[in-house]
Amino acid sequence: MSILPAAQVSSRRESIIAALTSPDLAPIVDLVVWVDDGGASLGGNRLSDAGRVAMAASHVGRVRLHQDGRHEVLVGSDPIAREDPMAFLPYDRECVTPSPLSSRDNSYPYAAARILSLFADPTRSPDVAVLHTPRHFFPEQGGHVGEHGSLDVIQSRAPFLLSGKGVAARGIVDEHVRLVDVGPTLAALAGVPDGDLRDAAGDTLDGSVLTEYFDAMAFNAMAFDGEALAGPKVIGILWDGAHCGDLLHMAESGELPGVARLIDKGMALRGGAVAQFPSVTLTNHTSILTGLGPGRHGVLGNVFYDRATGEQIVPNNSSTWHRSAEWLRPAVRTMFEMVNSVVPQGNSPRTACVNEAVDRGADYSTMAMVRASGSSSGAAGLNEQLPDAHASVHVHDKAHLADSYFSWCSQVDDLGLEQMQQLWQSLDSAPRLTWWANIVSDAGHHAGGPRSDVARDSLRDSDSRLVSFLDHLDGLGITDQVTFLLTADHGFEGSDSTVTGSWGPALDALGIPYRDEGPGFIYLLADD
Repeated sequence: MSILPAAQVSSRRESIIAALTSPDLAPIVDLVVWVDDGGASLGGNRLSDAGRVAMAASHVGRVRLHQDGRHEVLVGSDPIAREDPMAFLPYDRECVTPSPLSSRDNSYPYAAARILSLFADPTRSPDVAVLHTPRHFFPEQGGHVGEHGSLDVIQSRAPFLLSGKGVAARGIVDEHVRLVDVGPTLAALAGVPDGDLRDAAGDTLDGSVLTEYFDAMAFNAMAFDGEALAGPKVIGILWDGAHCGDLLHMAESGELPGVARLIDKGMALRGGAVAQFPSVTLTNHTSILTGLGPGRHGVLGNVFYDRATGEQIVPNNSSTWHRSAEWLRPAVRTMFEMVNSVVPQGNSPRTACVNEAVDRGADYSTMAMVRASGSSSGAAGLNEQLPDAHASVHVHDKAHLADSYFSWCSQVDDLGLEQMQQLWQSLDSAPRLTWWANIVSDAGHHAGGPRSDVARDSLRDSDSRLVSFLDHLDGLGITDQVTFLLTADHGFEGSDSTVTGSWGPALDALGIPYRDEGPGFIYLLADD
């Protein structure tokens, strides 16, 4: 690996930042972020967090973001004027001002901590990260009508619901949490002691257990039997890309009876759960299931570059999902590994991971089936096993199946429901921790953006599968003995088909060797 000298990195980075923050690019470039590391170059020995400072710039100015919350404006005005995680609430306010035009009208929760985490990996972190404006439409580079990935609050806001045994019934609460808190909370509910909620090096996790939403008396009474698989049974449910505001609004209006039932038996947060940055799929699936930010778990995006190997890594692809564990950093422990470490092995799976890429350590896993198939096409190798989407009782509008991604996701989610019903044949034989990922909600929101018919129907479809599963548990008479957590990996905003363009030509004109992965992760390269 050829490493640029620190002075050269700094000089070239400044040239790139200047080009990207040109007013001409303001319609498509929301922010440029990086880390001031005191002169240590990526690929070398990193400074401690105390010596690293998050930076952000746009065409309006530049700011240094201190970890104590201070904003030190260096040039012009502060491009990150707000960090309020509860911005654009109640939901009507978001509907009035969707996809804000300017960063000064937006909000960027936990900006310093999330930026610092992205830039903490010694070989995979970019030198600069570029954020698309919420309205940027870039189909030529893989963009969609609905988009996510930003640091901003709406693209970062995932729903968060807790329900069932051991949970305080509080309804909808005007609070928020972080997605990195989800995994530790699941593990704690499944019986993992606080002292075991650590990575393989013994360091504390980035996330915390959300005990404030537990019913203390009921939680403490949940049995943990070290001699058998009896004990608390927990189901984590992920609806990929589910829009928090729309989900709660539809649940309150009776359009999502499954979600409404969970809320009635527990609680939901109006402010949802703030995703890690970037607010993309595999970064946040991994953060949820490890309790770590991307700079520690190593999955920095849906596509990124590793200077150590010279490899472009694309984990968010049907042909590579089953390989996700290969890219986890050595100190990472998944929630499945943590639960299995305290639950003795029996005749039934202790942990199960349905339709989820980040499956390492799970006794039962859909991705293990993919790996066992030996198919070179990854998850696509299981297509013959997928149910017919046109025959699905859960698809509300068959017209949406004309979208190939929506159709495939519907098939995958129907297969996921079948796996869940097979895993849950009784309370005694069910896994201690089950993780159930659903993906059609991502397809619906990409196709139409939040609040579109296809996005709302994707939520209805997901809810229909949830209702079927709850009915299955009802038939077994065990629903009230289970704890549920429902969340997503990110939020969504709608792009504008008139706001197009690329920052590539501006960077190319500099004559500086670089890679742009994502697009948005800028890696500086040594001269040929």
